[in-house]
Amino acid sequence: MTNSFAEFDSRLKRIDRNRSKLASGYSARVTNNGLIVFRPKRRATTFSVRGLAYLIVGFFLFKSIILAHLGETTYAERVVALQEGTVVEQAGAYVMQSEPVTTTIAQYLRPYLN
Repeated sequence: MTNSFAEFDSRLKRIDRNRSKLASGYSARVTNNGLIVFRPKRRATTFSVRGLAYLIVGFFLFKSIILAHLGETTYAERVVALQEGTVVEQAGAYVMQSEPVTTTIAQYLRPYLN
């Protein structure tokens, strides 16, 4: 009795999983014996250009806030300290170098942070 209940319970769980997958889209096919079989559609991974733009703008804003808060000399000293470290720290130093975009944003933010 317990074995049949376990099989029934596992079958119900499998049906629920299949139904939840089909809820996000499906395609129907007719097999050779005339049975209609529904398969869930595979979700393709999408690339969001807007998300990438937000990430880049946020990173420049992050760097600008740090630059405005620390000042240019302290910021440059810390980047030089990173350049003398491991490979990961050197990569971080390369990314964290101040460029015209960061310094321009930092100039606008400096009155609000000090």
